[in-house]
Amino acid sequence: MKGYRVDNAIIMAAGLSSRFAPLSYERPKALLEVKGEILIERQIRQLKSAGIEDITVVVGYKSELFYYLKEKLCVKIIENSDYNKRNNSSSLYAVRDQLKNTYICSADNYFTENVFETVVDDSYYSSVFEQGQTDEWCIKTDDSGVIQAADIGGFDCWVMLGHVFFSEEFSKTFVEILESIYEQPETYDMLWEDIYLNHIDELTMYIKKYKREVIFEFDTLDELREFDHDYITQSCSIIIKEIAKKLDVSESDVIKIKPISDNGTTIGFDFTALEKRYSYNYDSNQLLKKE
Repeated sequence: MKGYRVDNAIIMAAGLSSRFAPLSYERPKALLEVKGEILIERQIRQLKSAGIEDITVVVGYKSELFYYLKEKLCVKIIENSDYNKRNNSSSLYAVRDQLKNTYICSADNYFTENVFETVVDDSYYSSVFEQGQTDEWCIKTDDSGVIQAADIGGFDCWVMLGHVFFSEEFSKTFVEILESIYEQPETYDMLWEDIYLNHIDELTMYIKKYKREVIFEFDTLDELREFDHDYITQSCSIIIKEIAKKLDVSESDVIKIKPISDNGTTIGFDFTALEKRYSYNYDSNQLLKKE
């Protein structure tokens, strides 16, 4: 282990977060308030508290809503113009010239304690242990903790979740690989993690283990409700509020929300209310009961 002084942080906030329907249709998930703090603001403050002042936020979907952060928290904003055509590897491509000894963060993570440090041992991917069945990326390591592989789905395993650190050597190799394959059509749908795993022999990264209660990611409103009980009665969604009014139910009755897609575009969502299944279309504001 060499030890690296952190140069900067990249926060990826460009995505649509379509699974987080309908809140993500109304505003980016990173701008949700969770336990009294805006998700991305909390993460920026934690980074700054750890002495990391050079912070860049990569935006795309509803990018205009993020620009207040430049003045409020003194961060840089970079737009990813390919956010709706490519996966998150395009966000790192947009800031590839800034990748050094760098934290790579997801804007929608919630850390119950400050996980960031000024000096880091080596490149790592943070991980928590998931008991039982999971659909997350399950990590396999050697005896020294170097990641050897990661497979989607598993049972009782350490999963990829949370922030990542790139050392300068890691960043240099990763950028060389990314630039060499970026224009290939098969790269369009790739996460940056896919690229890393495809070149894992060239990109050494360790697992960094955390307790499960330290790192959270909310993929659905139901998951957020488990963490922040205020969302049970007040969803902070105009759409859910209107649905509850039309069906004469409470907002807490609108559960099991699943997005509906058409040719890769999210057009609405299915949900359950009082054990009955419904669908809602964004464009038409149409609410239909399903058999």
